[in-house]
Amino acid sequence: MIDRRGFVVSASVATLLGGSAVAATAEGQMYGMIGKVTTKPGQREALARLLLSGSAAMPGCLSYVVSEDLANADALWVSEAWDSKESHAASLSLPAVRAAIAAARPLIAGFDTAAELRPIGGVGLGRG
Repeated sequence: MIDRRGFVVSASVATLLGGSAVAATAEGQMYGMIGKVTTKPGQREALARLLLSGSAAMPGCLSYVVSEDLANADALWVSEAWDSKESHAASLSLPAVRAAIAAARPLIAGFDTAAELRPIGGVGLGRG
């Protein structure tokens, strides 16, 4: 089973099969991730559409941005900010997210740079 965490967290944090442990955030702290996904040749646009199709109406999601890598025609960057780690985890069980994950799996060649984050503020995050 793959979860959306696999799209943004490298193999050392979450494998293609998902389910690895992630450091918990303190109660009340935001949670974020950013990562680079490499698609199979020519599949970047299709993967972007799938990732975005599963991103509507995710409770607790403060920001979900899918960006094209300008230096690599087969790479996307995904950046997420959540009100909590728990909200992110809950999003993985939403039907739209699960459907997007299942459809996206065959388009992915691999995962590159990734990081888990603790957002502390910024435009649209509601904190400073």
